[in-house]
Amino acid sequence: MQSDPSLLVGFDRSDDACVYKVNDELALVQTVDFFPPVVDDPYTFGQVAAANALSDVYAMGGEPKTCLNVMGVPKGFPKEVIREILRGGYDKVYEAGAVVAGGHTIFDEEPKYGLSVTGYVHPEKFYRNCGAKPGDVLILTKPLGTGILTTAAKADLVSEEDRAAMIRIMTELNKKARDVFVQHEVHACTDVTGFGLMGHLFEMVDGTDCEALVDTKEIDILPSALKFARMGVLAEGMYRNRDHCEGRVDPGDVPVAVCDCLFDPQTSGGLLAAVAEEDAEHCLAMLQGQVLSAQKIGVIRGYQGGKRIFLK
Repeated sequence: MQSDPSLLVGFDRSDDACVYKVNDELALVQTVDFFPPVVDDPYTFGQVAAANALSDVYAMGGEPKTCLNVMGVPKGFPKEVIREILRGGYDKVYEAGAVVAGGHTIFDEEPKYGLSVTGYVHPEKFYRNCGAKPGDVLILTKPLGTGILTTAAKADLVSEEDRAAMIRIMTELNKKARDVFVQHEVHACTDVTGFGLMGHLFEMVDGTDCEALVDTKEIDILPSALKFARMGVLAEGMYRNRDHCEGRVDPGDVPVAVCDCLFDPQTSGGLLAAVAEEDAEHCLAMLQGQVLSAQKIGVIRGYQGGKRIFLK
């Protein structure tokens, strides 16, 4: 296999983006993400898809700089809808302080949209989704449950209030969370997206000398999402996430519906960070009012063998 010493992060551990060293002060963070519509409004869809793609750069501690549109549309797809999707993406990229510099569109049976994003980070100060240390505090920056709500929305089961909350979560940039985290000692970071909280936390501790203890009572789960979970209204991806890592999670006495929410695939979810114990309280205080929901959800401890995640 070819190697390049300047490639600091590749695909060896399923990190959120790659990191390539340019010089002693600069490294590039690069990622690409796109998917079919998760909401009906094309402008909002463009915003959600852009925020989701940008999030991978923030999860690495980077700052987005340039973006390329990635789009697939059916033949005969209305031009005004295409323009609205691209406008939503453009506005979210502008909010991030980056620029859209071009892109590529192909014909596809199902519309899809997203971004290829390039950002900057210091080559010695980026985050990975591994590296957590015993004693670290786990901090999450957005509520959970958007996968369940988007599933319920397809069946017209959600209220306008719930729909608005879901959209606000998915369109919110993780920029402010990243800006706070870089001022503290963070040993590992990732964004909570398609693998759900449990899947991404499992990536954080799998193959390391660490395990995680999660206090589910401290996790901000959207009340309507929990209600739908109790009804059995769940995203298809939740079952895949369960199959992937349920065997490494000890649920304790946590109700099944709550566990379902922890496996729920998120779109443009919050950042999950393992913050040094001595920095955690100050970090949480700074996050208050800056992110949608600053949550201290658990701790990292030394691996004892067996399960990797313990719920209480």
